[in-house]
Amino acid sequence: MSDRKMLYAGTFDPITNGHLDMIRRGAAICDELIVGVLVNPAKQPYFTLNERMEMIRASIADVGNATLVRFDGLLADYVNQNGIDVVLRGLRGPMDFEYELRMAHVNAGLYEGGVETVFLMTDPALSFLSSSIVKEVFVLGGDVSGLVPPAALAIMGRHENKSRK
Repeated sequence: MSDRKMLYAGTFDPITNGHLDMIRRGAAICDELIVGVLVNPAKQPYFTLNERMEMIRASIADVGNATLVRFDGLLADYVNQNGIDVVLRGLRGPMDFEYELRMAHVNAGLYEGGVETVFLMTDPALSFLSSSIVKEVFVLGGDVSGLVPPAALAIMGRHENKSRK
């Protein structure tokens, strides 16, 4: 059997400790974990693509079987074109489950050949955490040091003057 490739995709604006937890746990159950940074024209990220990639790259440097890519377009297209076996999705609670289940069902009809979606429940200590909440706290001048990996915090610090005027 070939190596199992898992994709964990998102906008990661910014990467949070919750994302990092999913990455580490996902990497432990597959041969190769691909962290895919989605470029979605419908979203207006606070951090640039290069900043998000830099945050993630530094945050996952110690995860030996994780690689970082960027992609745009449909998740299913990336999955089909790159031989992905499993798509990883994190769940914080019931609202996430409803949304993610719908997306998984739509994508299942688009995947070619046996791709599975695996849902992992978030660590209960991180279940409140989202990139949106982190951005709001950060922009309003709050301390996000316990919410994001140190590498992300360092890059976010470059925005300190801009975001707190």
